[in-house]
Amino acid sequence: MEKRWELAPPADHKIVDILRNELQLPHVIAQILAQRGFTAAEQVNAFFNPLANALHDPFLFSDMHKAVVRIIKALQEKQRIMVYGDYDVDGITSVSLLYLFFRDLGGDVHYYIPNRQHEGYGISAMGIESAAQEGAKLIITVDCGITSIEEVDRANALGLDMIVSDHHQPGSTLPRAFAILNPKVPGNAYPFTDLAGVGVAYKLAQGVVQELGLNPKYLDRYLDLVAVGTAADIVPLLDENRIFVYLGLEKINSNPQLGNNALIETARLPVGRIEVGQIIYGLAPRMNAVGRLGSAERAVQLMTTTNAAQAMRLARELEEENRIRKEIDQKTLEEATERVEKTFHADRDFAIVIAKENWHSGVIGIVASRLIERYYRPTVMITIEDGIGKGSARSIPGFDLYAALQECTDLLIQFGGHTYAAGLSLKEENIPEFRKQFNLAAAKYLSQDDLYPKLHIDSEIALTDIDSAFMTHLKKFAPFGPSNPRPVFVTYNVELSGYPRVVGRNHLKFQVKSEGRIFDCIGFNLGERITRLDPIRATNNLVFTVEENEWNGQIYLQLRLKDIKSDIL
Repeated sequence: MEKRWELAPPADHKIVDILRNELQLPHVIAQILAQRGFTAAEQVNAFFNPLANALHDPFLFSDMHKAVVRIIKALQEKQRIMVYGDYDVDGITSVSLLYLFFRDLGGDVHYYIPNRQHEGYGISAMGIESAAQEGAKLIITVDCGITSIEEVDRANALGLDMIVSDHHQPGSTLPRAFAILNPKVPGNAYPFTDLAGVGVAYKLAQGVVQELGLNPKYLDRYLDLVAVGTAADIVPLLDENRIFVYLGLEKINSNPQLGNNALIETARLPVGRIEVGQIIYGLAPRMNAVGRLGSAERAVQLMTTTNAAQAMRLARELEEENRIRKEIDQKTLEEATERVEKTFHADRDFAIVIAKENWHSGVIGIVASRLIERYYRPTVMITIEDGIGKGSARSIPGFDLYAALQECTDLLIQFGGHTYAAGLSLKEENIPEFRKQFNLAAAKYLSQDDLYPKLHIDSEIALTDIDSAFMTHLKKFAPFGPSNPRPVFVTYNVELSGYPRVVGRNHLKFQVKSEGRIFDCIGFNLGERITRLDPIRATNNLVFTVEENEWNGQIYLQLRLKDIKSDIL
């Protein structure tokens, strides 16, 4: 699908000049900082140098003191603690963090993750009963629980105290838990609302550390877990999330947990050079695979083991599960695409809702995301079993899934999630009406213009501007992610050096030149764009990011292409 190029409006030139002069920045770097809301040198210095001492006070959470006191009581009295988590990477790392933390403090701690196929998302009655049978006195949820009204009531009836630690959007009624830690709860004084579940779990551990008078660096040992969970959950990499990922990447590249180390090795990722991209596309799918196809507890075992041999065995299991998951993904994508092609009309439909019996519930979210890449519509995929549909929904920029699903509540058994991803369940007979209502909600919130993907461009740049000073400061924007994307540049009328070619699996490769300098260009999955390039008869306009690439021990600059447009002379 063709993308519309959108060049960011110019920043206030006075602010650009202030940043450039006070920090000795290249003009284009200062301009991008100003476009992203930086107005003073102090802000830029804090952004370029994320520090642990900039983390917020955990006791700004309304119920933090209450939760911490209850946990310390459980630790001191050797009461059994059950950490109850979700089966995705955020949940897995959250459970692993608190399990290790309480275990290292000498606590009697167990964990529970529901089975996706049999229990579904969130707290289950089965999980509550299991905790009671195992003699737990305190349940701490991570990455779930904020909408589990009945389940928390059941825990209370069984004499279990429950601390709900979550980051998802709360409903109109809060569960009657012993304590609730969620930055999105109305009236909460916590200053940053976009923490991942593992971020909230870390803040809980931070509160315990402060209350016990331990060295704040005590928690550094868990930072790689926090980085993996935060990056994998696709939350904005600003504020505390940026600090968590920045410091966590330092740890994962220098002294990772045994489990992460084994996973990096079996996935053949670059040791010592892990970035957010390797987490999202390398580590996360392997950790997610076991939760999608079976029990996510194996991933927790991997993240918490102290035995290197066991870590390698579990990492290989995750690798195999991920291979199987890919095969299921591909088959499901083919079936889903066939259904969309038969029913979808681009000029009529603002959303896609498709359903089929016995699609694997563990992969429909992934496939929904793939359909968005092709059709660029909010997408809901539903698998039907025994008359009940379980769905995964994914969104596009500008469309709030959670708000749209709220308009369909009369048709849903339950739903939960956030702006860009959500889960739901409904009766099979309600699916046609849900498809109609969801499409009406999409039409209400989206315009025709929203249905075309846009390629945001930060700045026009001359190739000669890409020098050592530029790269030094560009790298300081990392880690990249939501709300802090890798800067995107456009250069017009680029001169090609030689002829382009297609390599590997449909990748476009060529070189460009400017004032005697040669730049390598790579466009992954852009092989069909080769017809747009002509060294002689066309002006070649490129949109790209600038990266450092390592090959045979050598590091060189590379332009990673986002799009190409050419004008025939």
